[in-house]
Amino acid sequence: MADNIHTPEQASRREWVGLCVLSIACLIYSMDLSVLFLAVPAIVADLDPSASQLLWINDIYGFMVAGFLVTMGTLGDRIGRRRVLLMGAFAFGVASAFAAFSNTPGQLILARALLGIAGATIAPSTLSLIVNLFKNEAERNRAISIWGTAFALGGLVGPLIGGILLQYFHWGSVFLINIPVMLLLLAVAPFLLPEYKNNDAGRLDLLSVVLSLATVLPIIYGFKHMAADGFQLAQIVYIGLGLLVGLLFVRRQRRLSDPLVDLALFRVPAFTASLMVNLAGVFFVFGVFLFQNLFLQLVLGLSPLEAALWSAPSALVFAVMSFQAYRFTNRFGPVRTVLGGLLVNAAGAAAMAIAAYAESLIGILGSSMIIGFGFVPVVLTTTGLIVGTAPPERAGSASAISETSAEFGGALGIAVLGSLATLIYRMAMNRADLSSLNPVQAEAVSATLAGAVETARSMPGSTSAVWLETAKSGFSLGFAICCVVATVTLLLLAIVARRVYATAHIDESTLAPH
Repeated sequence: MADNIHTPEQASRREWVGLCVLSIACLIYSMDLSVLFLAVPAIVADLDPSASQLLWINDIYGFMVAGFLVTMGTLGDRIGRRRVLLMGAFAFGVASAFAAFSNTPGQLILARALLGIAGATIAPSTLSLIVNLFKNEAERNRAISIWGTAFALGGLVGPLIGGILLQYFHWGSVFLINIPVMLLLLAVAPFLLPEYKNNDAGRLDLLSVVLSLATVLPIIYGFKHMAADGFQLAQIVYIGLGLLVGLLFVRRQRRLSDPLVDLALFRVPAFTASLMVNLAGVFFVFGVFLFQNLFLQLVLGLSPLEAALWSAPSALVFAVMSFQAYRFTNRFGPVRTVLGGLLVNAAGAAAMAIAAYAESLIGILGSSMIIGFGFVPVVLTTTGLIVGTAPPERAGSASAISETSAEFGGALGIAVLGSLATLIYRMAMNRADLSSLNPVQAEAVSATLAGAVETARSMPGSTSAVWLETAKSGFSLGFAICCVVATVTLLLLAIVARRVYATAHIDESTLAPH
């Protein structure tokens, strides 16, 4: 047995340079999810979109990314991951120019949709190519950490870069910065990145593509609007429609000899457990940090800039941990890293619950740093397990499933936890004396804390003091209860994951402590 054990060859400088190129492309893809937020006022002034058009300008990119991830990841397995990445990079550059010079809201919506479709090629292609570049498990963990750092930094620097550009240039400049990076990728990728495709793969089943889109898009749409508008029949109908089409999609995949999604992947215990942990981690972090941002501004009264500055230390923890997560995986192994990270994450959520109930600024920020210490190694390690336990010819599909799971987790976390917190807030407001308000004001105050704060600003000084404090306390209580739910669920998840990983018999012998 010992004679058959060998250490995979280590990567050369070429592979590490290739990783840098892939990471920069991933940073741009991630940055486009958030870079538009600060540009909205300038876009409204220039293009005068309707409320519905503005909503689609903001949301269509994320919808298209989520909808096309599985298709593009599987397409890469079939025709070549590098080829799909280069096609996507070219389309991303063209769509960026189209967005930058849009003259109407309709043009900008179309450009953002095309950006989303092109962006869906980048995340699964870059991640699956990392599997090809790095054969050594320890080096692959480090590479995935660097990739994760780029993804995290994209979300952090997107608003910052957007703010700087908007200070001096037209709003279209936030899209033009994509073009030089895509040109760099097109120029160097053919020389630095290996091509990989499954030569035995059959033709792409177009009906499966349509069914996958009809599954993902309505569900994501329903959950996103549920978070914004609360439980409404329309949102439930969209989610139900998506689930129904999803059943048809699964039935078709079982019958096809070359399915779009290989359902056999879900029979691999390590793959399924890692996917479940990954989704749950994103679910709670998205929900908790949505509450955190609202808490800092609406409960504590900080301005957006003050809230951003106070949140900088926890954002720094996320960035640093993304870069250093591989050390934990290499030293302790993936299973212990995931289980330990879940426990740390649960401890951070418990601390957040206490801080939210006490309305403590320092407690909230300290808790978010603890969550960062636990969450980042968990998500990056499970991502590595998802692509590492899948057969090499299915790495692109596995990467796409991982990214789609994260999209679902984020949308679901915001919707479900947001709805729970809203329910608790409204129950708390039933006790408030709103007799001094007219019906419209009372409805706004009872619905959300944002409505209560906005109403209070329009009223004389002390008139709103009592019910506004009740509103803030109700929000804080809802925030705290959601964190308690997160704590309990993460602890239960750690127990379940431990049992599943124990049956998976993951080989950790290739991981050398560093």
